[in-house]
Amino acid sequence: MILRNRKAAAGLAAAALFGVLAGCAPSAPSGTSTPPGSAPATESPSGPGSGTAGPETPSPSKTPGTPKPSTAQCAALVGGLDLDEQVGQLLMVAIDSSGLASSTGSTLDEVHAGSVLLLGNTEAGRRAVSSVTTDAREAIKTPRGIGVLLAADQEGGQVQRLAGDGFDEIPSAEEQADQSDGELRKNAEGWGEDLKKAGIDVNLAPVADVVPKELEDVNEPIAGLDRGYGSDPDKVAKKVAAFVEGMADAGVGTSLKHFPGLGKVRGNTDFTAKVTDTKTGPDDPDFAPFRAGIDAGANMIMIANAYYEKIDPDHQAVFSKKIITNLVRGDLGFDGVVISDDLAAEAVSSLSPEKRAVRFLEAGGDLMIIGDPSEAEDMADAVADKAEDDPEFERRITESATRVVQLKSRLGLASCGS
Repeated sequence: MILRNRKAAAGLAAAALFGVLAGCAPSAPSGTSTPPGSAPATESPSGPGSGTAGPETPSPSKTPGTPKPSTAQCAALVGGLDLDEQVGQLLMVAIDSSGLASSTGSTLDEVHAGSVLLLGNTEAGRRAVSSVTTDAREAIKTPRGIGVLLAADQEGGQVQRLAGDGFDEIPSAEEQADQSDGELRKNAEGWGEDLKKAGIDVNLAPVADVVPKELEDVNEPIAGLDRGYGSDPDKVAKKVAAFVEGMADAGVGTSLKHFPGLGKVRGNTDFTAKVTDTKTGPDDPDFAPFRAGIDAGANMIMIANAYYEKIDPDHQAVFSKKIITNLVRGDLGFDGVVISDDLAAEAVSSLSPEKRAVRFLEAGGDLMIIGDPSEAEDMADAVADKAEDDPEFERRITESATRVVQLKSRLGLASCGS
């Protein structure tokens, strides 16, 4: 990777961007003064890279009126980064949940990875996972005032990456759906506390996809793995909100997935190319769980790797402006972090790593999951090269980096609270 010293230009871009972001920073849901998101930063958060905002950091639901991170301060913090460091804030690079290989650690530092995803299952327990998260943070020389965000897929059932001593066994979403909303929220708080103690900041859950009854036997990615809360969008919405709120009570961020929904497809985009939804439209009633999750304070929305014929037949959702910019930002009014599904998955493998990264950001996305760390450097270089040649794209990088840093500030991982 060729390092670039562009702090002055990045600072000007951040300053210009503040006027845009200041008018669209996330506001509190109706009926509460608490801002969306996980535990907000206090005046004295734990130092970046600590992996926790400390046991005394209150969650939004317990601290009405806690101010959200300052957009101006976050933009200024991002403006102090050079281009490569800004690009690094847009990368969530996967590592093995059971341990960090030295070569992968070098890659994390080389690309200035701002986020790390623990991928693969482990039953080694919380102490072992905590060691892995610590190793990941220590492998990366972070910019001053900004720490590394650690994430995991901890939905429950067949998708519980972290298990063993110190982690409760989490039932599948199908089983969680039988719990009352209050019970699910309380249980999710406990599951979130396990994650927080292991150094995990964000849970890439819950699944907000609705699987129609007639597709339950053929839907591979959701129903086939018992990952859904049901076929009734209103019921799914309540369970999604309860899960999000419970995780927030524990100080753990969440990501709604997989917009616009994988409930009406058959193939699994992790292993299948050209997965297509022929039913979901731009105002689909099955968006209700995503809306409920946003209202409950979800920090991120994950975009699917499938095609949606009735919305944008020419682009996969993860590369679609109609879906990310028009629907997520516009119709849903979501101002948090838009995260990709795995950009190393089979469904997107027909494109080079460089094109996947650039097209996701061009469509309006913010944070890229890179399941294959060997592709991270090519992706980072492609994004930086594009930004050097295209001022508008450079503005997009700064915009997205500021959103990511605002999220980190809420989680006690960045020093730009108001």
